[in-house]
Amino acid sequence: MILQALTAYYEAMLKKSIVAPPGWDGAFKVSFWLELNDSGELIDVIDQRHDEQRGKKTVLVPLPMSVPAHVKRSSGVAANFLCDNSSYILGADEKGKPERAVQCFEACAALHHTLLDGVDSPAARAVLAFFDTWQPELSAAHPLLAEHWKDITDNANLVFCYDYADGRRTVTEDPAIKDAWQRHYHNTDPGAVMAQCLVTGQTAPIAATHPSIRGVAGAQSSGAALVSFNAPAFCSYGHEQGGNAPVSEYAAFAYTTALNTLLADRDRRKIIGDTAVVCWAENADNAAADLGMDAIFGLPEDRGVQESDVTAALKALAAGKSCDWLDGLILPDQHVYFLGLAPNAARLSVRFFLRDSIRRFAEHINQHREALEIVRPANDPWEDLPVWKLVRETVNQKERNPSPAPQLAGDLMRAILTGSRYPATLLNGVTLRIRAEREITRGRAAIIKAYYTRNRSKYCPEEVLTVTLNDESEYLPYVLGRLFAVLEAVQDAANPGINTTIKDRYFNSACATPAVIFPTLIKLAQKHLQKLDTGKSIHYNRQLTALMGMIHEGFPARMTLPEQGAFQLGYYHQTQKRYEKKNKEENENV
Repeated sequence: MILQALTAYYEAMLKKSIVAPPGWDGAFKVSFWLELNDSGELIDVIDQRHDEQRGKKTVLVPLPMSVPAHVKRSSGVAANFLCDNSSYILGADEKGKPERAVQCFEACAALHHTLLDGVDSPAARAVLAFFDTWQPELSAAHPLLAEHWKDITDNANLVFCYDYADGRRTVTEDPAIKDAWQRHYHNTDPGAVMAQCLVTGQTAPIAATHPSIRGVAGAQSSGAALVSFNAPAFCSYGHEQGGNAPVSEYAAFAYTTALNTLLADRDRRKIIGDTAVVCWAENADNAAADLGMDAIFGLPEDRGVQESDVTAALKALAAGKSCDWLDGLILPDQHVYFLGLAPNAARLSVRFFLRDSIRRFAEHINQHREALEIVRPANDPWEDLPVWKLVRETVNQKERNPSPAPQLAGDLMRAILTGSRYPATLLNGVTLRIRAEREITRGRAAIIKAYYTRNRSKYCPEEVLTVTLNDESEYLPYVLGRLFAVLEAVQDAANPGINTTIKDRYFNSACATPAVIFPTLIKLAQKHLQKLDTGKSIHYNRQLTALMGMIHEGFPARMTLPEQGAFQLGYYHQTQKRYEKKNKEENENV
């Protein structure tokens, strides 16, 4: 199903001229052009890299180009046409194996002679002359290469170019050379295995190995495989490599091209934990896919729309109405795909693959957003919480390489997009962070509320799963959370700027074993009240009296995890109510 969907997406993009035709890689990263004259001499090296801002850093990024499709390499020698690294193009590298580099160069020269011998093109003759005259052992000393030698030999991709009558261009654009490559690419290998393709249903040459997938964080930089059979344990019935799951060379090229195109697009690829998430819509309709990603991952800075626009679009689609998004029309019955991939050595594992109408996805995303809705602190800029912020709440951000639970990203995305139960790993991660940091942020409170809204528990009832404070609820764990917040406020009023508060010392104990801690905290509060002026003392006494009046059965000895969730929500709601009043007073005084 995944390969079929990606192949269909490729064909839709091909109709719109978004991707290169079979046999070509439309977005291959090239670092340097090597200009040749008619005699095949290297006359210039042009750096095609450009500066790109990534976070706080500025990095040099290669130029995406359309080049002949590359072969998939493991440890053997396999040359590419017109564009390759220094080992194949120059016969030199810095890997300490000069003999192998020469072998690579000779293989590359043989390939170019096979394809270009007899081609009537000055550029083709120049390329052949280069391979016939170039001396690999002198590469490092060449004056044009010396300036960039370190970068050139650092696995950079090189491509030949030529000064045509109308200007300098890469030889990949030469009509005669392109025709030679197309004939070679479409020439069926006599030894190729013919079988019915599992993707297209057509009898065609089967791909022994599939092109690499690039752009999944954590995978090999050279790319990883989505479909691979490289050991006897993975094979059956005497088949080898791709014969175990017959996919035609065309389908293998199509689905990998589609997936690489998605992964190369930052608007269409997002990272959660170890999972790269891509989204696309049928007929290569960008509007529907963009809305899906914007609704889940948050709006990019340059979108030119607001969160309210996202909300309005989702509500319209959920109601079965079409809507406009980024100059495109989205129909409610249009199908959208979400795919999550995680690295696994040289392979990729599928975390999730979901297909449904944009209307259904909109319904589920709306439900998710509503479940997360909770009172927002005044200094919180996020109107809606994107999924990456939710995952971030489960991780210690002070760690060198903070990473969430391996399955969390996939399970959470599946829950959001299908309306199913939230994963227990989400709640467990938040609970551990609260215990470690004794801090309930908006994101953590929202997760607790959303989790028990969808994963019902009688120990965390609906009456406490509110957006703002429910001061009428007498559910004991919720009341105790509110009481702890008031006790903390009393201490803060009596000892402003104190280094260690009751939250630092007693929050976890108060949450888990109230009977042990609360009597001590109440006695301590009486001492704090004596330090306050009459007005504040009366104010806090009224709050404490009202809350104590809701406790009819005494303090419980222990509280379950859902009861602790209710406690934490009560604490958060009461704290935000306190800050809300404080902010209001400050604004009135301004």
